[in-house]
Amino acid sequence: MMVRSQQWSRRGVLASVGALAACGRKPAQGQAKAATGPETIEAAVAGDWRPAADRARDVWRHPVETLKFWGLKPGQTVVEFWPGAGWYTDILAPFLADTHGKLYAAVLQASDPSDPAATEIVEGYRRKLTEKKKIYGDVTFTAFGPTSGAVAPAGSADLVLFLRNLHNWMAGGIAEKAFKDALAALKPGGVLGIEEHRGEPGRVQDVLAADGYVQQAYVIQMAKEAGFLLAATSEINANPKDTKDHPFGVWTLPPTRLSAPRGEPAEPGFDHSKYDAIGESDRMTLKFVKPK
Repeated sequence: MMVRSQQWSRRGVLASVGALAACGRKPAQGQAKAATGPETIEAAVAGDWRPAADRARDVWRHPVETLKFWGLKPGQTVVEFWPGAGWYTDILAPFLADTHGKLYAAVLQASDPSDPAATEIVEGYRRKLTEKKKIYGDVTFTAFGPTSGAVAPAGSADLVLFLRNLHNWMAGGIAEKAFKDALAALKPGGVLGIEEHRGEPGRVQDVLAADGYVQQAYVIQMAKEAGFLLAATSEINANPKDTKDHPFGVWTLPPTRLSAPRGEPAEPGFDHSKYDAIGESDRMTLKFVKPK
């Protein structure tokens, strides 16, 4: 199967931005250190700097188990694509800062630099990290988008993460570029970790992923076509209650809880109870490696 590319559009960027919006110790030798010293993944997840709303979602996202599945270790170099407001950054950055690792944050590259929604998300994320370097360390900001350059120095990363963003990149026609850029950033033997809303197997995959769901086999094929090898799959983030047929796509479910199509005013009388009972989406958790 060859994965189709779609032309990037400003509309695609705006839709992606909307989805992203939903969701001391003294520095040693120039490297900022985390104030509370999270030398383990468990300690980073338990950090009191994480917002209460983010911690409440741990039951759905299983950050400790997921990061261990992908092989996160102290001192590694990690690239996080499109971190949004920083749900996973709040775990990754303090852990890597305290263990002398390195985080590259490949933030959203808007097609229109004057786009206020994209600017607000990216600048808010930058401020959060730069104003609290004792917690987050020295994060390097790069960008990912239709015309972006390298997300990190070639062959430097131990781990690259795609966290519930492939559907956005499919909508924008840059999914293939994401895999290409990830492969370039990784060391031989490095890991690409993917978490994504999982579509119903056997259906014809919408190449624009308009409902936010992507079939697991489709993702595996995209990765293989880019040059990756599938190392392992996990059901850590599975949710068998997710029927994947919701009126406003995956965004009908928590945490977004849409009651109208994206971009339209909320419907006050919409009954969320059925969808709240499902919880967050069924998600694939995949581990790929760059061949040595």
